[in-house]
Amino acid sequence: MELPERESMEFDVVVVGAGPAGLATAIRLKQLAAEKGADLSVVVVEKGSEVGAHILSGAVIDPIGLDRLLPEWRADSDRPLTTQVTRDEFLYLGPSGGVRLPNVFMPKLMSNHGNFIGSLGNVCRYLGRKAEALGVEIYPGFPAAEVLVDEQNRVVGVATGDMGIARDGSLKDSFTRGMELKAKYTIFAEGARGSLTKQLVERYALNAGRDHQKYGLGVKELWEVRPEKHRRGLVQHSMGWPLPNNAGGGSWLYHFDENLVSVGFVVHLNYENPTLSPFEELQRFKTHPQIRDVFEGGKRIGYGARAIMEGGWQSVPKLSFPGGCLVGDSAGFVNVPRIKGTHNAILSGMLCAEHVFAALEAGRAHDEVLSYEEAWRSSAIGYDLYRVRNVKPLWSRFGTLAGVALGGLDMWTSELLRFSFFGTMKHGKPDHACLKPLSEVKPIAYPKPDGVLTFDRLSSVFLSNTNHEEDQPVHLKVRDMELQKRSEYGVYGGPSWRYCPAGVYEWIEDGAGGVRYQINAQNCVHCKTCDIKDPNQNINWVTPEGGGGPNYVNM
Repeated sequence: MELPERESMEFDVVVVGAGPAGLATAIRLKQLAAEKGADLSVVVVEKGSEVGAHILSGAVIDPIGLDRLLPEWRADSDRPLTTQVTRDEFLYLGPSGGVRLPNVFMPKLMSNHGNFIGSLGNVCRYLGRKAEALGVEIYPGFPAAEVLVDEQNRVVGVATGDMGIARDGSLKDSFTRGMELKAKYTIFAEGARGSLTKQLVERYALNAGRDHQKYGLGVKELWEVRPEKHRRGLVQHSMGWPLPNNAGGGSWLYHFDENLVSVGFVVHLNYENPTLSPFEELQRFKTHPQIRDVFEGGKRIGYGARAIMEGGWQSVPKLSFPGGCLVGDSAGFVNVPRIKGTHNAILSGMLCAEHVFAALEAGRAHDEVLSYEEAWRSSAIGYDLYRVRNVKPLWSRFGTLAGVALGGLDMWTSELLRFSFFGTMKHGKPDHACLKPLSEVKPIAYPKPDGVLTFDRLSSVFLSNTNHEEDQPVHLKVRDMELQKRSEYGVYGGPSWRYCPAGVYEWIEDGAGGVRYQINAQNCVHCKTCDIKDPNQNINWVTPEGGGGPNYVNM
């Protein structure tokens, strides 16, 4: 069937993604245009139903990015961050107890003094208001589904997805074609494992000469706790139990605003045991004797999950290509030991905007803004990531106990001596290649949820306000279903139903002695873990129709 032509609109800059990096890019472009008296058209397309709907983070935020982008933000009546960190605690947990690590032994860059606790989604809503006040057009609910490339292999914009396609691929009466948004430069700020960014990395070999990208999965709950349990300004991190020594990760517990506690667990996705479930590890963590008291008498009010880029310095792809750039977590600017990336996301958006604006001022379009790629490693972003470049490889190679100790030593020497005994280490295998066959591991038995402190996936997804139009094509594309059955299920025991934090994947007995793969796409919270961890790289996550997905509140 021949589809009608798409309508198109022309802009100077198109930004894909209304996260902190994308909005910072748009804001800085408009600031520069105002300073020079230039007329600059900037549009941001966002797949969430509103700005902030798909944004998830812990979040303890280093304000350096906000301070540089919007120096007046602390004086605003609608400022999104009001809780400053007052106390830092680092714990190492065992099954029945734990020890607090003295702060004096922690490298200075691990201190949260001067940082803020809050909702990154609300930060993005604030940035969205600031962007619109400067004249930026923001289109939420319009996922960018296609990169537009000209005959010279230059990116010239993006197209939003078609609407009104039924699950069987037929066109509904409501069918409408997507819109082509064309630009002199297109900035990709999709976050971790963006569907279009994946295509760009492959098309332009942006990862050539770089190490494998590494990932973690962060699973988060938001609780309203009893006033006597609340310690506003407390930031608490732990490692150890419930994870085994050979699986990396850890927890956070942040007390902020009025009786709110953000609790979450990050599991590094290079774990080996296919029966491990990051969702269940968070549930187990809350039952620890030193943790569970915080939640007694409280109420769980939010849930979500999101992949995190963990490769750092040695895994950042090339950031520029003909017609566009990568910013924020599309580039992988998370500082893993600090569990922070928002400050670098904002700084990268600003840095990109400055180089793109200079190119526009010079009358350029659709070429490569190579100066941005050349600038980041000598910027504050590069300094932040370079100091911690060996923490993740050491943790992966030597396990939690020895790896974290060596990582701490490396951070101290990098800070005090500007030197590392380890040079710059490699990450080893990509995450999807780390799983062992089911026959080689001891299966993990997780306890049943009690519905008070611990919960199941479906009740959790309900709290994420996730919704997708049911009669639309499944946006989780299994390339080879026979391979999925033979390998993902037959060799690895079906890890997708364990690693997915939303109950999307199920292996169900078909009544004839076999099994079938069921994909509950309407549950998807867009964490991208399946796209990362599937052992055969047989699952491809693409954007669903419209503003489908979670609608996070205060997350």
